[in-house]
Amino acid sequence: MGATSSSRLKDRAPATTATLIKQEPHVQKSSAMEGVTAQWPERIWVVRHGQSAGNVARDHAEANNITLIELEHRDADVPLSSLGQRQSQALGAWAEGLSEHQRPQVVLASPYVRARQTAQAVADALGGDHRLVIDERLREKEFGVLDRYTSSGIVATFPELAAQRRLVGKFYFRPPGGESWCDVILRLRGVVGDLQRNHAGARVMIVAHQVIVNCMRYLLEGMDEQTILDIDRQGDVPNCGVTEYHVVEDGRLALARANFIPPELADTPTTASPDQPAGAR
Repeated sequence: MGATSSSRLKDRAPATTATLIKQEPHVQKSSAMEGVTAQWPERIWVVRHGQSAGNVARDHAEANNITLIELEHRDADVPLSSLGQRQSQALGAWAEGLSEHQRPQVVLASPYVRARQTAQAVADALGGDHRLVIDERLREKEFGVLDRYTSSGIVATFPELAAQRRLVGKFYFRPPGGESWCDVILRLRGVVGDLQRNHAGARVMIVAHQVIVNCMRYLLEGMDEQTILDIDRQGDVPNCGVTEYHVVEDGRLALARANFIPPELADTPTTASPDQPAGAR
């Protein structure tokens, strides 16, 4: 099964200039500990998992105009592809190569197998007492009745839902039995609060999924709907792409770089197939 390289990624340079992030009211609130002002982790990395077997199957289905993506596992159990395993090992090598005072101290991961496998590769590379913490709030966006359908399959099988999605937009559209981006953001607000309460001053890597990466950016950078959808339209988040934040002198977060591909991944193809039914951007 071949890998898919996104030409859009080559045209889009990762952000390298630190950008101060305006904190929204929900991240300025005090922590659950009364009288204690919440602080950010020293550094946050938000990473998409390595290429999965589902990414490969989706590419095949889309290329051949197949209605349903053929997978033998439920979404939560879809593993990494062989390329995804190599990408994850390269990500771990990059993390290990950081200086002792820059490496992740805690790795948080989605419970989905592909994200856990990626996070485990990083934790194994770091060794020692680096903790791997599974958090179900980092799971993939739930697609409900649209799960496993290709873009053309959705239009053919659920024309009313396809029309509703075009009208409402992907940010607010919730398929029956599934989630909208707003639903995902709601559960991630708790993750952001826990980063402040439980990991203030620490260095934390989060390994999850494409929608999670974008929704975390929405929260951490205080974006609105239009801004995050403009970013989403530029291209898919690359597998094992790294979005990194630092705390600056006044205590605010700064975006250091977005969708950065570590040089250790240079020997593996860059892949960026969506995890979800693509639909209209």
